[in-house]
Amino acid sequence: MTTIDDVIGETTGRSLMVLQYSQVMRDLVKSAKEHGFSTESWAPLAEFVSTENLVRIGPFKEVMNWTQYTEFLTKWARSSDWDCSFKRVTETGDLAFLELEERSKVGDFSSVVNTASVFEFDADNKIRSIAVYLQMELPDPAAMPSFDGDGA
Repeated sequence: MTTIDDVIGETTGRSLMVLQYSQVMRDLVKSAKEHGFSTESWAPLAEFVSTENLVRIGPFKEVMNWTQYTEFLTKWARSSDWDCSFKRVTETGDLAFLELEERSKVGDFSSVVNTASVFEFDADNKIRSIAVYLQMELPDPAAMPSFDGDGA
């Protein structure tokens, strides 16, 4: 399992920025369990972001600006254990694509998903948009519709 820490020294440019962003995210999620953690605690992450212009689209097509995103992150991070493994980072033009295996636990619920996040940068080298895509295991087959049969 390769970590971001394992590869960050070999990376430059916007690829390096998204890896640093992910390291800061990991560290802040860990510190979110401490007393006094709030939306303002995401300031180190804001260093990478055009906070006035950010559009974050999540895996369920939810759209958030910076304020909404930090409110969401605060609630999630206070109750979650989260970590990730590095898969790949690719950069072209004003885009960086980061692929991770993300592991999280909230209460008794644990999940492992593969994510691809598309980071778009502005002219000032700040993140102006993040789009998150994920792969996950199928849920319980009993909960899925059946496509067997003749379609009648």
